[in-house]
Amino acid sequence: MGGFYENLKRYQDRIALISENRETISYRELSKSIDSITEPMQIRKLAFLICGNNIESISFYLGCLNKGIVPVLINQNITKELYDTLLEQYKPTYLVMPKGWQSNPVMKHILSYRSYEVLETNFNVEYELNKDLALLLTTSGSTGSPKLVRQSYKNINHNAQSIAAYLEINEDDRAITTMPMNYTYGLSIINSHLLKGATIILNEYTLMNKEFWQLLQDEKATTFGGVPYIYEMLKKLRFSKMNLPSLKYITQAGGKLSKEMAEEFNTICEEKGIKLIIMYGQTEATARMAYLPWEKAREKAGSMGIAIPGGKFTLIDEEGNEIIEANITGELVYTGENVTLGYAESYRDLSDGDINQGVLFTGDMARRDEDGFYYIVGRKKRFLKLFGNRINLDEVEGLLKREGYECACAGYDDHMQIYSTSKSMNEDIKSFVSQLTHIHPSAFEMRYIDEIPRNEAGKILYSALK
Repeated sequence: MGGFYENLKRYQDRIALISENRETISYRELSKSIDSITEPMQIRKLAFLICGNNIESISFYLGCLNKGIVPVLINQNITKELYDTLLEQYKPTYLVMPKGWQSNPVMKHILSYRSYEVLETNFNVEYELNKDLALLLTTSGSTGSPKLVRQSYKNINHNAQSIAAYLEINEDDRAITTMPMNYTYGLSIINSHLLKGATIILNEYTLMNKEFWQLLQDEKATTFGGVPYIYEMLKKLRFSKMNLPSLKYITQAGGKLSKEMAEEFNTICEEKGIKLIIMYGQTEATARMAYLPWEKAREKAGSMGIAIPGGKFTLIDEEGNEIIEANITGELVYTGENVTLGYAESYRDLSDGDINQGVLFTGDMARRDEDGFYYIVGRKKRFLKLFGNRINLDEVEGLLKREGYECACAGYDDHMQIYSTSKSMNEDIKSFVSQLTHIHPSAFEMRYIDEIPRNEAGKILYSALK
């Protein structure tokens, strides 16, 4: 299969993992663990890995990849409804989980490792796993859906190598986790740093906890990543005033950072001597597809950058023709070896081959400037026609946010729904959007909600807006 996880012991006594309670695991120890913990498990079987940012989860993840067991990475805070749905649809052979996470005396106990255990299920179903299938991840938009993304061994290794190359990751880097490892962005940080013999500081705290900042300072983290929501928290926490001498660079992905926020953080990072690297990706492309070189952060603020090493972008119009001219909006199409095999909705799909053939229609609308840098305009499905006018819902949300309104926009042609967390501001919001779009207020319906639903990466869950 060939992968970064097959020869981790080459980094010997360098520190691979540091836990929240400051326990350290060397690469030699990690390599020994991943060889032994999966020994009683059969190859080419499906395993549900209930994971958190801890030593056990990383060890079992690497052990499964190394042995040819296919893990489904599942957040330890998953709802019971979604977990039961996934169990029914995929019927895994093994459950790898914290002891006592789910009591099921019918299942056979296979082994224990630290605070985790492996159970063998009693699903009497035989099915084949495609030889290239390495890993299954939920999509960032999943809300009760059993749809998973099928990633291959080649996908994982190619993307880890590309990321490590453009970030120039080396053995001295120390990345602190800020996102769940079952989320493609969080996992890509783990993969790319282990590839280069760097250190992962395992953290479950949020940025609002002082324990996070204490861990970052004590263990001298050199980098962390964040979705736009995390950058909003950093702003509230007055990141500009913090003294964090160990930080070398920070990354951003998981959604578009507004031009204003990008400019603000670029200024902050320049003053601190920290590099800000904006990136773009999707689970369907393993993780990353583009990055904005830090030297261009100010000049190209608002851009997602250029394709990663080994990747290529094109833009296509509504007829599927390639757009050659600059500054013309079209659907963004990516080609590269990190494009995943396709989706699965049950165990019956796990024998399928490569549906995508290295080409991903991202569903994002973008434009390319004269220098070849790309800018996301919005989602293909996030456009409405209001009285004949084409409206970009993402753009409207961004402008509302800049005005200080916390809103989510949805709807259908000739009827935009604006979800707000403030009843008293409804008429102000409606008036602002009407003036912004030059469309009569009758096209807009205000709806009050207690809070805007978001997934674990901080992205708005539009499917949850009722």
